Amino acid sequence: MTGKGRGTLPVVLAAAALAITVATVVLDVQARGVPVPDAAGLDVGWPAALSGLAMLVPGLLLLRLLPRHAVAWVLTGFGLLWLLDGLASSWAVYAVYVAPGAPGASAAYWFYASFGSTLLLGLPVLILLFPDGRLPEGRVWRALSVTSLALTGLLPALLITVPFTMIARFHGRPLPPEIMRLDLDPLAVALPYTFWEPALRVAYASILVSLVVPFAVTVRRYWAADPERRAQIRWLMWAALVDMVVFLLPLKVPPQLPAVLLVLAIALTSAAVVVAVTKYRLYDVDRLLSATVVYGVLAALVVLVDVAVFTAAGSVLGERDSALAAIAIVAVLYAPLRGWLWRGARRLARGPRHDPYAAVSTLAERLELATDPDEQLLAVATTLAEAFRLAYVRVEIERPNGDRSVVEHGTPRGPSVSLPVAYRGELVGRLVLCRAGELGERDQRLLGDLVRQAAAAARSTELSADLQRIRARLVLAREEERRRLRRDLHDGLGPSLGAMALRIEAARNLAATAPDQADRLLEQTAADVGGVLADMRGLVHDLRPPALDELGVLRAIEQQAGRMRSATLDVRVTGDGALDALPAAVEVAAYRIVSEALANVVKHAGAARCDITLSAREGGLDVTVRDDGSGIGPDVAAGVGMLSLRERAAELGGHCEVSCPPGGGTLVSARLPMDSLA
Repeated sequence: MTGKGRGTLPVVLAAAALAITVATVVLDVQARGVPVPDAAGLDVGWPAALSGLAMLVPGLLLLRLLPRHAVAWVLTGFGLLWLLDGLASSWAVYAVYVAPGAPGASAAYWFYASFGSTLLLGLPVLILLFPDGRLPEGRVWRALSVTSLALTGLLPALLITVPFTMIARFHGRPLPPEIMRLDLDPLAVALPYTFWEPALRVAYASILVSLVVPFAVTVRRYWAADPERRAQIRWLMWAALVDMVVFLLPLKVPPQLPAVLLVLAIALTSAAVVVAVTKYRLYDVDRLLSATVVYGVLAALVVLVDVAVFTAAGSVLGERDSALAAIAIVAVLYAPLRGWLWRGARRLARGPRHDPYAAVSTLAERLELATDPDEQLLAVATTLAEAFRLAYVRVEIERPNGDRSVVEHGTPRGPSVSLPVAYRGELVGRLVLCRAGELGERDQRLLGDLVRQAAAAARSTELSADLQRIRARLVLAREEERRRLRRDLHDGLGPSLGAMALRIEAARNLAATAPDQADRLLEQTAADVGGVLADMRGLVHDLRPPALDELGVLRAIEQQAGRMRSATLDVRVTGDGALDALPAAVEVAAYRIVSEALANVVKHAGAARCDITLSAREGGLDVTVRDDGSGIGPDVAAGVGMLSLRERAAELGGHCEVSCPPGGGTLVSARLPMDSLA
C-alpha cells in the first residue's frame, strides 16, 4: 500500500464507522417500545456499535503510527466487525418487528446470530500477538498458539454452517414464527443432528479451553521479558483488571449500565493496547495498576458488606435500616481499609520506592552496619536495585587519595543511564543504572535523595579513614623526626661540641708554654664551629624553610622560582590578598606544594612557561601552578609527588587536584583553609 493509500484508509474507515454508529442508534430509537420476544435472541445494537467504535478509533490511530503492526489491524478489523454486528442486530429488529417486510431482514439476522460469533476470536488473537505483533517464539509455543486459535474458531465455523433448526434443537428453545420464516441457512450444511450435537458441545467447551494458552503465553512472555516489555504487558494486565471489575458487577443494576460499562471497558482496553505498543508514557501503568487494584477490591468489599448486612439484618431491621447499617459499616471501614490496600498495591506494583521513608531508612540501616567504604557502596547499589527494581547498578566513587572504588549489583541488561554523584558541589563519582524508560519526577527526587545520602556517607567514611591514616602518619612522622633530631644531635653535634670543648681546654693549657700550638688548636676549633653552624642551619631548614620567616611566603616562593628559572623555562609568580598574615602551617604547605609542583614541571613537563598564583580569600589560600607542557597521560598512575601534594593539603583539611585543562599543560590547584588554623 502506498503512503497516500495508508493516509486515506483511516479517514474512510472512520467516516464509515461514524455512519454505521449513527444508523444503528437511529434504528434503535425507532424500535424503542416495540416488543421483541426473548426467544428471538435479538438485542439493541448501540452497545455493540459503540464498542466497535471504541476499538476502531484506537486501531486507526495505531494504524497511522505503525501501519505494518499486526495489533493495529486486529483492533481495526474487529472494531469494524463489532460495528457491523451492532448494525445487523438493529436492522434485524427493525425489519422483523418495526417494519415487517423491509429488505435485508434474513441477511441481518443471519449475520448477527451466526457470523457475529467470529467476535470470539478477537481477544485470543490480540493476546497472542501482543505487544510486538508476532506469535510467540519457539516451535512448541507457536504450535500451541495456532491450536488455540483453531479451537476458538471452531464454534464460529460451526455456527455459520449449522442449520438454524439444529441450533434451536440444541438449545431447546424454538425460534419465533416470524424468525423461522426468514431465509436463515445460506451456508448451511445438511447433516444429521447426531453430528451437530456433539460437534457443538465440543466447540462450546473449546472456547474456555482455548483461553488457557493465551494466558500461559502472556505469563511466559512476562517472566522472560526485559523491564520495558514487562511494562507493556502490565498495561494489558491493567486492562484485564478493569474488564474483570466490569464483568463481576452485581446483577441488580439498570439494564443500560452493563452495556455502558462494557463499552468503557473495551475503550480502556484498546487505549491500553495503543499506549503499550507505542510505548507512550509506558511506566505510568504502575500507578494505574495500584489504583485499579485498590478501588476494585474496595468496590467488591462494599458490595459484600451490603449483601451480608441485607442478608443478616434485612428481616429484622427492615430494608431502610439495613441500608443505613450497611452505609455505617462501610463508612467506618472505608478509610483504614483504603489506606492499607493502597500501600499494599503500591508496594506490589512499584516496589519499595512507593514509600520514600522506607527506602531511605533501609539505606541508612545498611550504611550503619557496613564496616568499610566498599561495603557501604554495595549497600547503596543493593538498596537502589531493590527500591527501583533495577536489573543492574554500578557505583563508582573516587577516593581522596585518587583511587577509584567500583561496586556492582546485578547483571547489565538493556540501555544504561549514567548519573553524577556529587558531595558539597564536588564531583566524587557516578552511578550507572540499567533501566528501560525514564523515571518519573517523584522517582527522580527519591533517587537524588538516596544518592546524596550515599555520597555523604561514603565520603564521610573515606574522610574519617583518611583522617585516621593521616593522624597515624603524623604521629609516626613526629616520632621519626624526633628520632632523626636525636640522632643528628647525639651522633653529629654532640661529638663535635665535645671535641671542640677538649680542644679549647687543651689550648688554654698550652697558651702559656706553647702559644703557637694553642693558636692552631683554636683555629681548628673555629673551623669545626663553622661546620656545626652549617649542620644547625640544615636542621632548622628541614623543620621550616628560613626564607618563610625572612622573606614571607610570596618572596620565598619567588626565590624558589628564581632557582628553577632557566633559558628554556619562564616562571612567573603573582599573589594577592593578605599573604603576610597566613598561619605558619599554611605557609609551609603552600611552599612545599609549589616546590614539588615546580620540580615536576622541570623534570617531566617540558614546558616553556609556568605561572604560580597565590590568592588569600574567603578564609582560605588558593594555590595554582599552571604550565604549558605536555600534560599527564590518562594511563599515568599517580606517583609519590602527586600523592604528597594531596596529603599536604589534606593534613590541613583542604584539597589538592592535578588536572589537564583543555588548552593543554598541567594544572595543580590547592585550597588550604585558614580559619581553622588561626
